[in-house]
Amino acid sequence: MDALAVVSQLRDLASEPQNREVIVQDEGCLPGLVLFLDHQNPDVLLVTLQTMRYLAEWTPNISTMKNELGMMVSLENLTGREGLSVEITALAQEVYNILTAPVPRTPERENRKKSQFFINSTQKKAKCVTLHIQGLDSTDQRGLCEEALLKVRGVISFTFQMASKRCTVRIRSDLPTESLASAIAATKVLSAQQVVKNEAGEEIFLSLNQQSGVEVRRNSALPDYLPEEEESPEKLVDRAISRTTAKNDSSGSWLNSAASFLTKTFYW
Repeated sequence: MDALAVVSQLRDLASEPQNREVIVQDEGCLPGLVLFLDHQNPDVLLVTLQTMRYLAEWTPNISTMKNELGMMVSLENLTGREGLSVEITALAQEVYNILTAPVPRTPERENRKKSQFFINSTQKKAKCVTLHIQGLDSTDQRGLCEEALLKVRGVISFTFQMASKRCTVRIRSDLPTESLASAIAATKVLSAQQVVKNEAGEEIFLSLNQQSGVEVRRNSALPDYLPEEEESPEKLVDRAISRTTAKNDSSGSWLNSAASFLTKTFYW
């Protein structure tokens, strides 16, 4: 299974109206699609945008999609990215326009539990931090950043979006974000700011005190992974997204395979 196969299956699910709300409300699907927007394969980009176009047809999804961290920046980057086909840039612009157009406000459903699609998409012992890294201009700088993060005890995984100079880091909940900034600043050529959203839902950069003497806990060997048994969420069979053409497929393991693939792809 590769990236194109995974996103193609997700597009097929999104093409069916009854699945669109569930996919967007899922805590892992939307972040995964945003990461695909930075993929180098044009076919993956096209299918990802087609999936988002389907999801945006369900009006209540628009607000969630627009506010997803990195969504608007990635779409904007695609519209100006050189070397892409007219079809891709036009579709990226179309999705961007849909998400920025005024939408009638609809009451949110209270106490709604979100379905889970990606493995490890919920983890009370971990949190995700998005960093904007100044100086992240090449694979050499990326390598320096990787080495710096690998040395921080409590970093579980990370993935890069080179086009927007961002790194999404999954860390233990008790690890201060300043520790990441201090480790990155120690490279002498990189610096980090945290990407957060203000009350208006706009992305802003939050400066981190990198000179505060924050003690960075170092790994003596491998990163401090969380135990696999504790990470895996309970299986919610009645909440799973299923393909209507394969209800009796005993290998309804496509979701598990896709989740496994994405875990290996997005987390080193």
